[in-house]
Amino acid sequence: MSATETQTETFTLEEILSSLKTVHHLILWNDDVNTFDHVIYCMIKYLDYSESQAEKIAHEVHNKGKCVILEGSFTEMEIYRKILQQEGLTVTVD
Repeated sequence: MSATETQTETFTLEEILSSLKTVHHLILWNDDVNTFDHVIYCMIKYLDYSESQAEKIAHEVHNKGKCVILEGSFTEMEIYRKILQQEGLTVTVD
């Protein structure tokens, strides 16, 4: 009996391609730390939103508790998540 057994998982080309097409969401969550101005600043600086778009996001997060702020590949969302977390924002990838 082997102490370590590995199990190989195989995927069809169709499964691989569909996983690559999956759209992931970057979600900004409301918190009691960040100001409207800081959220707006970050949306403009890092995500290239206009001031009015950034203000709408800040208000939606405040009123609804969260807001999808970006969609794309998992890798892209992870990059933005790390950047925004360094700015103190509460963000997750879904």
